[in-house]
Amino acid sequence: MSTVHVLAIITTKLGQREAVLEKFNANVPAVLAEDGCIAYEATIDADGAGPIQTPAGVDTFVVVEKWASLEALAAHGASAHMKAYAESTKDMVADRVIHVLSPS
Repeated sequence: MSTVHVLAIITTKLGQREAVLEKFNANVPAVLAEDGCIAYEATIDADGAGPIQTPAGVDTFVVVEKWASLEALAAHGASAHMKAYAESTKDMVADRVIHVLSPS
């Protein structure tokens, strides 16, 4: 299986984005150390992008990920540090949409 890309669109409850991002960023080193993790980064709306941008919004961030395989991605989701992160942020997150994409 080839690499997979993930776009995880996380919408927090009103005013909770910075608190969730703090927990997210604390977890990044553990994720980057996982077997098969190629890239893992939280992103927010770029200032000044103008009319080409469809804003995600002030309570939303998008996680841009790249994994060596679907198996590596599955192991990531089952990891203890991801379960702990999910538990610690569950009351701050309003919605989560995950897009798993293959290179064309």
